[in-house]
Amino acid sequence: MSRFRNRILSDRWFDALLPVAAVVAALIVGAVILWAQGANPLEAYKAMFGGAFGNKNGLADTLVKSVPLMLVGLGIAIAFRGGVINIGAEGQLIVAALLTTYFGVNYGERMPPALAIALGLLAGMAMGAIWGAIPGFLKAHLGVNEILSTIMMNQIAIQIGFFLLRGPMIDPAEVEAGTNIPHSARLPKPLDMPRFTDLARMLGFGKRAKEIGLEGYVGDLYGVLVEPTRLHSGFILAVIAAILVYIFLWRTTIGYRIRAVGLNPHAARYAGINVRRTMVLSMTLSGAFAGLAGAVEILGLHHRMFEPTAVSAGYGFSGIVAALFGKLHPLGIIPSSILFGGLLVGGDKMQRAMQIPQVLTVAILGLVVLFVVSTDYFIRRRQSRRVSVPETPVVGQEPALSVSPPEVTREP
Repeated sequence: MSRFRNRILSDRWFDALLPVAAVVAALIVGAVILWAQGANPLEAYKAMFGGAFGNKNGLADTLVKSVPLMLVGLGIAIAFRGGVINIGAEGQLIVAALLTTYFGVNYGERMPPALAIALGLLAGMAMGAIWGAIPGFLKAHLGVNEILSTIMMNQIAIQIGFFLLRGPMIDPAEVEAGTNIPHSARLPKPLDMPRFTDLARMLGFGKRAKEIGLEGYVGDLYGVLVEPTRLHSGFILAVIAAILVYIFLWRTTIGYRIRAVGLNPHAARYAGINVRRTMVLSMTLSGAFAGLAGAVEILGLHHRMFEPTAVSAGYGFSGIVAALFGKLHPLGIIPSSILFGGLLVGGDKMQRAMQIPQVLTVAILGLVVLFVVSTDYFIRRRQSRRVSVPETPVVGQEPALSVSPPEVTREP
């Protein structure tokens, strides 16, 4: 029995470390490409990881990038656990950012700042949830492929954004100046989500940290927590959201139903679970978290809406990779989002330091995505092999009874 437990534990460790090995393998292939282009791979990767994690500003930018990846990844995890595939997080993020911007510009100054920020976040979540519920309903009740419908709704969201930013939502100052740059007016200052510097000042963290000599222990992390950077409180919100999603999926009845439908919809239906309703709920919640990512990007970072594809920045697709790298587990998505945020920031640093083409940086990141996503195939094969191959009986135990019917011999 102990040998069986050790085997299960080793298999779990192997499955958990396989994505890490995939990232290393992708970087090795990327090193060959860099070498073929005449760049020193060691210097390039030193610039990449040093730019992402080696200083205060790089670490802050990495955590800023991880926020939308984390929130989108949580939504993707809920959808995948519910047996549906959400490729529409990009559009859900965009429409949520548009509604949050509209709300902030027109109504933000009419209420207390804390209430305005909370309502702006809720507005973004609601808009993302609606945009996600539409393909969920089409999938559950009409059998429409959710991959096609969500991709098409991404394009609809992008075109709606361009229309609004060139018309009803354009900044009046741009119209008066005659420049007509397609972006909205800036949100009122009180609607800016607090930055880590503001939180540290409110809590008196900087003074206390100096008294106990914390700077000498945590290094650049001290600067991220105390000194002015772009890092905002949305990172804390994303981490709290990951914990809440874990509790929701593994500690509530609704979460159990979602996971049951994702594992086997026919068995779930036999058990009395409304499969159609659960599918729609999964897509709705997935869209809500993508919408929350869009709202946080507006309230915490950009403070105005500009070109839709620039605001979304591909987070709707990168979030899928972050979710898969985190094994579709809410708590695993936290470190995976930080890692991929670092790859995005470090890729830009590497390009500038090594003077390599932008497409080469994109190719290396694409290799990471390809290798990580491919690990899911090998994990499934290992799992199917473990199920199909019978266990070797342990000495001293009775062999398991065969479930196959005995052969019947007929007399001539």
